[in-house]
Amino acid sequence: MLIRSLTLATLLAMAGPLFAADGDSPLVAEVGKTRPLIVIAPSTVDPAWVSLKKALDEPAGKQGFSERNMVLYTVLNTMGQRDGKELDPQSTMALIRSLKLGASAQTKFILVGKDGEKKLEHAGAIELKDLFEAVDKLPAAEKEAVAPTPPPAPEPAPAKDAKGGKPGKAAKPPAAPQPLDD
Repeated sequence: MLIRSLTLATLLAMAGPLFAADGDSPLVAEVGKTRPLIVIAPSTVDPAWVSLKKALDEPAGKQGFSERNMVLYTVLNTMGQRDGKELDPQSTMALIRSLKLGASAQTKFILVGKDGEKKLEHAGAIELKDLFEAVDKLPAAEKEAVAPTPPPAPEPAPAKDAKGGKPGKAAKPPAAPQPLDD
């Protein structure tokens, strides 16, 4: 019994992070709703990031960004934000893991489509109009993508007694399984 417990604990300890890495990225919530633009820069005063931020602060930049259903994720000095709101460190690291980026000292810009796939990956400075052009060139099917909706759960049919349709007593739950002998 002890060996089985240790084996199970070891398997869970090794496989747990692998399962957690699949669905804990904040980008999962964006699929079908928005187009995330992720900026990963080594510092807050990086010239590429500063120039893009200035363009986004202008009224035309804000309007174009919202018209294209885009949302801004930034990772500056390993501190993550979504549209200016702080992300916890676990979400920030999950975001970086989900992008599967190699190590680089350059600023990176990644545009993710509504379908959750990378549409543009650029290292170094990029103009806002280039990002908007990339979104505008996306196929019509991606532009109209909507969040997948889960099928509605079927409602359970009311239980009828064989005699007259009156509800009967609830069934007794099955007995707990017997532990295995070693």
